[in-house]
Amino acid sequence: MVIKKLREQKQWSQEQLSILSGISIRTIQRIESGNRASLESLKALASVFETNIETLQKEIIVIDKTTEDWKSKPWWYRINMLGIKDRKSLIHLERFCLFLGLSFWVAGFFSKGFLIGASPLFLSAYVAALTVRKGDKDKIW
Repeated sequence: MVIKKLREQKQWSQEQLSILSGISIRTIQRIESGNRASLESLKALASVFETNIETLQKEIIVIDKTTEDWKSKPWWYRINMLGIKDRKSLIHLERFCLFLGLSFWVAGFFSKGFLIGASPLFLSAYVAALTVRKGDKDKIW
């Protein structure tokens, strides 16, 4: 994700980065989507971005919640991002709520009281999924 941010800051396309670094476009796409990069690819990218390899291996987890851009986001989105530092933790929350919702739903076959808890958990998973998609669309990660 750091590589994508650096590329976008320089306003380069993936093709331009490919030419400058000598790495195939497909490899750049894989790296930007979260796959591991080889040491050779990291060296080439570090050279192009004039930084060190450690910087490229870091994941950007800081979301600046003080900017005007952040304040213009919908209220439901800002509330759902309280305590969330990165995309991965929000996806884990989504999956956790979905798993608990399914567990409560199955348990509801044996005791009707569990069915009451399943709906809010499914709703929470859905809202978490919407928040992840909005974050992807707004490129906050």
